[in-house]
Amino acid sequence: MNEIKNKKPHKHSPKTPAPARPHVEPRKPGFEVRATAAKLLAAAVDRKISLDGMLDLTHGNAAYKVLNDADRALTRAILTTSLRHLPRLEAAIASLIETPLPDGARALHHVLIVAAAQILHLDVPSHAVVDLAVEQANRDPRNRRFAKLVNAVLRRLVREKDEVLAATASVSPVPGWFRTRLVKAYGEVEAARIAEAQLTPAAIDLTVKDNPQAWAEKLGGKLLPTGSIRLGAFEGSVTGLEGFDQGEWWVQDVAASIPAKLFGDLKGKRVADLCAAPGGKTAQLIAAGAQVTAVEQSNNRLVRLKENLARLEMTAELVSGDLFHYAPEEKFDGVLLDAPCSSTGTTRRHPDVLWTKSMQDIQKLATLQEKMLRHALTLVKTGGVVVFSNCSLDPLEGEDLVKQVLADTPSVKRVPIDPANWPGLENAITPQGDFRTTPAMVPPSDGFSGGMDGFFASVLRVE
Repeated sequence: MNEIKNKKPHKHSPKTPAPARPHVEPRKPGFEVRATAAKLLAAAVDRKISLDGMLDLTHGNAAYKVLNDADRALTRAILTTSLRHLPRLEAAIASLIETPLPDGARALHHVLIVAAAQILHLDVPSHAVVDLAVEQANRDPRNRRFAKLVNAVLRRLVREKDEVLAATASVSPVPGWFRTRLVKAYGEVEAARIAEAQLTPAAIDLTVKDNPQAWAEKLGGKLLPTGSIRLGAFEGSVTGLEGFDQGEWWVQDVAASIPAKLFGDLKGKRVADLCAAPGGKTAQLIAAGAQVTAVEQSNNRLVRLKENLARLEMTAELVSGDLFHYAPEEKFDGVLLDAPCSSTGTTRRHPDVLWTKSMQDIQKLATLQEKMLRHALTLVKTGGVVVFSNCSLDPLEGEDLVKQVLADTPSVKRVPIDPANWPGLENAITPQGDFRTTPAMVPPSDGFSGGMDGFFASVLRVE
């Protein structure tokens, strides 16, 4: 009994109350959106992680997935705006801070960028932006000492918005390494036009099975010279538009629709679409009358391809496997190789590309593409055609690559593309006869936005 009496009471027994938890103020409405945006911006810029992966609702970032639909949409808007304007936003912040932030203040840097993007480019109440940025600083032990600085800098940015926008307009909106590549390939003037074009989000273009003029009228869109339909601004999702459930059309940037059209008459011909998912080009080939074999290495992407073809009520032979091990018994009349690339031509819809990719990535991908093209050329019969394409703006993945293959493969000849067959895009045909589009092409008109993805395409015949 003495032993029991002398035993110290448990720290959570009634005789010794548990210590009270410190009071934590609830987070203000909108805080999680800004905190998530800053976190994902850091992941993209500092750790080179793709936004597509982080924003995936199945396997993506946990903080993003728990947000409601409206908050996720705002988070995406803040992120894409921050990435599109990043060099100018950084210049704006730097102009308002007398002493540069210390090297270890990257978290604070991203808080300021996210706030500046909203103040300068989004329709968000400025007082809420400043208030939430200050709270972000106060809740982060690393940034708490900078809370007053955040408040002062952002309030000044609100007051001097027009002056700051004018002062930073001369700053290139793309990272230095990419601007260097653009200038080398296109010259100073065109490089500047391409860089500015990526600031405008991409329009939604559709490819239809047939009768594009009628569908343009039904959907209130604009018929482009290529036969694509460009939609105007609308509320909701494309899945709610007329013709989607019936499989009458699919979303496809006007530039992405060009390569499949370079074969000419395909009726009754056997064509392979390599790297086929998600299936827009496969569908084009089928609609043109070809017997299509769609090859895709990724099983997940093959499932998506199959689902897309089912909605369109189209069929193709689907092949899963490594392209380099693909050796069909009978060679094809044509092969479309839309090769995996750096995607630098798609920055209007994927602005993270310029921050997650590097010159080293372009070089590695160019090497892979050349290997893929050489293999694709072995899959066509004599007289057959390979259309090689990708959505990169860099000549290493386009003009230079094709030049090298032609130089050491005498049996392969380029089939020059005739500009007369492409009204409105004559300037996209290179002197060598290849296609080279940029985001600065297709001017806005009639209330519809302009632009198109940057694409390269070349037609090669095996003789």
